[in-house]
This record gives sequence, C-alpha cells and structure tokens, in this order.
Amino acid sequence: MADAKVIPFDEDRERARTGPQRAPRRRAAARRPAEAAPAGQTAPAAAPAAPAVSAVPQQPQQPEQPAAPALEPAEAPGEDAGPGGLAWDRRIAGGLAFLRRRITGDYEVDEFGYDEELTDQVLMSLMRPLFDKYFRVEVKGIENVPAEGGALIVANHSGTLPLDGLMLQVAVHDRHPAQRHLRLLAADLVFMLPVVNELARKAGHTLACAEDAHGLLSAGELVGVMPEGFKGIGKPFGDRYKLQRFGRGGFVSTALKAGTPIVPCSIVGAEEIYPMIGNSKTLARLLGLPYFPITPTFPWLGPLGALPLPTKWTIQFGEPIPTDGYPPEAADDPMLMFNLTDQVREQIQHTLYKLLVQRRSVFF
Repeated sequence: MADAKVIPFDEDRERARTGPQRAPRRRAAARRPAEAAPAGQTAPAAAPAAPAVSAVPQQPQQPEQPAAPALEPAEAPGEDAGPGGLAWDRRIAGGLAFLRRRITGDYEVDEFGYDEELTDQVLMSLMRPLFDKYFRVEVKGIENVPAEGGALIVANHSGTLPLDGLMLQVAVHDRHPAQRHLRLLAADLVFMLPVVNELARKAGHTLACAEDAHGLLSAGELVGVMPEGFKGIGKPFGDRYKLQRFGRGGFVSTALKAGTPIVPCSIVGAEEIYPMIGNSKTLARLLGLPYFPITPTFPWLGPLGALPLPTKWTIQFGEPIPTDGYPPEAADDPMLMFNLTDQVREQIQHTLYKLLVQRRSVFF
C-alpha cells in the first residue's frame, strides 16, 4: 500500500506531479548559506524562517475554464437527423410492416368482419380529408359520448348518399379523447353490393338487426343507428331537415335490453351535398335501388355530377338518455318504447332547428 499512487483528475493531476518534487528543493536552499561559509568566519545571520510548507504546495489559482460542451452522440450511418426525417423513416417502416401483414394474412378481424388496423391506417386516412378540409366538420358535445362501455348513438340521416354516417365515424374517433370506434348499423342493400359489402364489414358496419346490435352493445361497443333509413337519405330537397318516421322503435328496445344510454345526434350540412330535385322510379326499379336521385348536376354532368357540394357541416351530440334504470321487462312495453322513441326524435329535431338558426351560410 505504501507504493500506491492516487492519480487525481484535471488540475489536481498537475499538482500531484509537481508538488512533492518542489518541497525538498526549497528546504535544501534554506540550509545552503550556513553550510557554504568559510572556516573562522561568522556565518551571516540566518534568514527568517520560512513558513512551513505543506506536503502539496499551493499553486497560483488559475482562472476557471468554461466547461467543454457535451459531445452529441454520433448519428447512425444513413440516418436522417433533419426535421421530420425520423418521422418519415418510422412511417415508411410502419407502412412496409402493414403491407407485409396484409400479404401474409397476419391480422385479426372480429366475428362481424371488423378490421381495426385497416380502418385506422387506411379507411380513416381516406375519409379524414373530407372531414377536415372539404366539409370542415365542426363537432359539438363530444363529451356526451361515454368514454367506455356500450352506448347507442341515434342520428338523423340525409344527403342522398350515406356520407353522413362515414363523417360520424370520423367525428367520434378523431374528436373523442378516447378515440372510440363507432360501429354503424347498415341496411341490407349495403351488404348486397360487391365492393361496398367488403369495405363496410372491414370498417365495422354490421346488419341493422336487433341481434347484432345487442351483441355489440353488450360487448361494450359504441353503436350508431340512423332510424330514418332510406326515407331520410332519399327524401326530396324540399323536405330537408324534416325528420321522417323513426320506424317502430326497435333501437330503443335494443338499448333497454342492453341497459346502455341513448345519445341523440344532429347533423347539419349533409342535406345540401346532393340537392335531390327528382327521383326516377323506373331506373330505380331496373337497378334494384330504393330511389334514383336527380340533382342539378347528376346525371347531367356524368361522373363529375357525383361530386358532393362542399357544404359546412356541424355534428352535435346531445345529452345521453339513460336506460339502465328500467326493469328488464320494459323492453316489451310498447308505450314506453313509443315515448322514448318520440323523446329522442324530438330532441334531434329541436337541435337541428337550433343549429340551422345559428348557421351563417350553407358553405361557410
């Protein structure tokens, strides 16, 4: 242990190297005048004793040097450290991984055919420009949609083509803090069309029947229904924003059996995207459609006439109507179902009128 040396860091390293060598030299110089005096002569008076020198002499205090800047970690070869470079790398890698899963079939769908990954990464991305830029949808009352558990969203239906249902899906997913997915109940015709059938299933749509709706609500899903059906979406432009009959109240019975709340929803702006000024019933029968719309641009402008008008939309969610306080046999009470159906319909209609009064223009 006597031979061990401690090597200090930075300035102490220099002190450790020079300090121990200078101390003996200073002591020898103090004795040299007395030893060098000739014999018989009196040695000159000794110089005043030097103060005791410590083992490590004090060095003049050096000005404090600024700390060297921390070195940045070296970039990985080929890595783009510019603005957004890493984000694009991740997007490309994620896209390639997505394509690999699609090709190999390594993805999941539920019992209704819903493909959540495809909906989030592809279908929502295709609908989002329409929602944000084209229709400029304003969403109100999104806090009325439960953050978890089953709930039934009931909305008005309009617009000749069912774009309002798709925009409702985007509104719930993109504006809700929990980014919930809306499972829409669709008519039979949707699942009879070759391409539309597959896309609708992948997007989470299912047949508008009590069994499917009850299964989704019981599983804690958010379910959307538009009780007007084709009567609402195919009504003449002169009847815009006038709600049609809500069927026989089957959606109320489903909500009562599942014990889930009913959230009324009003959509303004969809009525004007395709102003339906006529209906060719002959062509509708030949094509197997509930109606064949005639608008100011379709079919006169051909495919260009199918482009919707860029109206300004507003989607407002009303206060939920709870159903968990009713007894199980309440779902079989026709009077109760009628009253609840009428309550939901009146709330949606009243909100539509209120939004129309507040609207400055159809397009702004």
